[in-house]
Amino acid sequence: MESKELKKAGLKATTPRIKILEMLEKNRDGHVSAEDVYKALLDTDEDVGLATVYRVLTQFEAAGLVKRHHFEGGHSLFELNQGEHHDHLMCVKCGRVDEFIDNVIEERQRKVAVTAGYQMT
Repeated sequence: MESKELKKAGLKATTPRIKILEMLEKNRDGHVSAEDVYKALLDTDEDVGLATVYRVLTQFEAAGLVKRHHFEGGHSLFELNQGEHHDHLMCVKCGRVDEFIDNVIEERQRKVAVTAGYQMT
């Protein structure tokens, strides 16, 4: 399945890309840093360097396969792009990230945008 997803996104199905995509799919409901991906690959004896992980995640982001979230202190986390909008809460002490969907917040954002002359996309 991973090879098809990569090809559909316009990316060649290389071993590092397949391994990183497999790792992200196993962690489908979570948010991971490039370092988390690298450590998980090391734990399975995969020979993929940290620079390669960063490069592949950036390629995945450009292809729309993953979303990158920038948090306080320059901390970036990645998650598979599953097509649905949601927001995040992050604990500034431990770094835990939780997702949530709140229609009241979404409607308020839409109203603020319209009032300011923006169109939500």
